[in-house]
Amino acid sequence: MSRDRLILVGTTKGLFAIDGANNIKGPFLEGTSIPSVAYDPRRKRILAGASSFFFGTSVRRSDDLGKTWVEAETPNIKFPEGTDTKIAQIWQIAPAGPDQPDVLYAGVEPAALFKSTDGGESWELVQGLWDHPHRPTWQPGGGGLGLHTILFDPRGPKKRMLIAISTGGVYLTEDGGTTWRASNTGVRAEYNPEDQRYPEYGQCVHKVARDSANPDRLFLQNHFGLYRSDDGGGSWIDIANGVPSDFGFPVVAHPNKGDTAFIIPLIADVKRWTADAACRVYRTTDAGASWEPMTCGLPQKDAYVTVLRDAFTSDGADPAGLYFGTRGGEVYASHDDGENWHAVAEHLPPVLCVRAAPLG
Repeated sequence: MSRDRLILVGTTKGLFAIDGANNIKGPFLEGTSIPSVAYDPRRKRILAGASSFFFGTSVRRSDDLGKTWVEAETPNIKFPEGTDTKIAQIWQIAPAGPDQPDVLYAGVEPAALFKSTDGGESWELVQGLWDHPHRPTWQPGGGGLGLHTILFDPRGPKKRMLIAISTGGVYLTEDGGTTWRASNTGVRAEYNPEDQRYPEYGQCVHKVARDSANPDRLFLQNHFGLYRSDDGGGSWIDIANGVPSDFGFPVVAHPNKGDTAFIIPLIADVKRWTADAACRVYRTTDAGASWEPMTCGLPQKDAYVTVLRDAFTSDGADPAGLYFGTRGGEVYASHDDGENWHAVAEHLPPVLCVRAAPLG
């Protein structure tokens, strides 16, 4: 099945683009690590968080679907002088929305939030989060201390925002980033002593997704734990009902159907591959009361597959396309809410992130 969409695949060795006929273009930005990529529909612009041993870390921009890229003589995103801190990775790039056409946010490692008001040409540190009293005590997870999730509240002015940090936890702002509060009530920190399993902050949150029908409903994949919030992140309840493991990295909310989300459970903590060596996407259509495995077209034998937190996405179309990439270099697609899957790419470098968007 062909559809007019673009899949962007960030890998350890550059960026690839897959068109609606499954033609692979690239690699772009060869030799760079691309843990984050975004398609900005407001400008029809691709933005990639690129890290190079020689050229450092920058947000790179292309306005012609990857044919040419804006070169930066020096990194265009960096900590201010006096912080004595250097960006290791850009974990997330998020366009703010059509009402703020030039505004972007980026989450980086070590955990911090940056804002651009000129379409990604320059960036400023969001000082309110950097100055938060919790920040000096955040500890890195296995993949580093990264701010990897940025979610805007779709209601009203874009001053309400959720971010998630591994291993800082979930934080909320209602004033555009001036002040932040921890929002982890009910989320377990399995690695803490038994009497300290539910701290105010410090949870290793892997990813958060917002329900498409109810903005106050959120789905959270934790390092051990699968949760839902019905009050905008104020509190969380366990929804690991019928999944083979409550460990995993990504969670994706259906872009058009409420109470519907997708996860890919992995076996923790050393193995970090698909449960039972079978590649299965689990779907809930009742907000986590139950989960069902989606397997058609996916390898079910000797499939030691790892999918990272930003390597699973939807294209937002109706019906929705779903796409995920693996550390083995495969990219799989479904055009029917996960019922059926097929490979659209193989033998790529290890996949770090996948983003998709309808074109036209």
